[in-house]
Amino acid sequence: MSDLQQSSVRNRLLAALRPDDFARLSPHLESVPGHVRQILIAADQPITHAYFAQDGFVSLVADTREGRVEIGLVGYEGIIGVSLVLGTDRTPHNAMVQAEGPMLRIAASELRAALDDSPALRGILGRYVQSLIVQVGQTVYATADYNIEARLARWILMIQDRLCRDELPITHDFMAMMLGVRRPGVTTAMHILEGARMIRAKRGRITVLDRERLMEFAGDTDGPAETEYERSLAEA
Repeated sequence: MSDLQQSSVRNRLLAALRPDDFARLSPHLESVPGHVRQILIAADQPITHAYFAQDGFVSLVADTREGRVEIGLVGYEGIIGVSLVLGTDRTPHNAMVQAEGPMLRIAASELRAALDDSPALRGILGRYVQSLIVQVGQTVYATADYNIEARLARWILMIQDRLCRDELPITHDFMAMMLGVRRPGVTTAMHILEGARMIRAKRGRITVLDRERLMEFAGDTDGPAETEYERSLAEA
């Protein structure tokens, strides 16, 4: 998209690039829709494109013997296809759209060429990978040390951060996947948060009523990954 202006881009990584790096990428960025349940990157298959979300969000999903479990979340703050940044062409995890929204995609070959040409581009995308590693680490910590309700509060906050609105398109099936629990456990956790008037739940939707209470409930599972991300942009 040779006419794409950096000032019009919502993706925070693209917006934070040096102008010459954005100019290097922009002719190769293609606007595409992201549809719910669409697999952008399939596990153990060659990665053909990287994606910069403009809205919506994407789950990084591990397939287990018990079913699918979400291990990471990427929205307009990041890039889907970080394996390319690390010099590999595949990943054992799927990248699945969970909330639809427009995206900008770039062919893997073009991104690799740009990374080879620009230390600054390698730097900012590499620092983003570091923040994603911290996010995954926080998920492991939350799973080990916190109850389902606190983990649900954390995920709701993460989704709200990426959608920038109070009404969130979240189904019970998605919540069960992202928490790695069965639906009855999700229902109980939802009732606890709703009873405390932190959220209001309807079929396929959650409305955030009290973000501050959710943050208190999530404890120190929420915050470190977000802080690391902001630091990564500040160094750009």
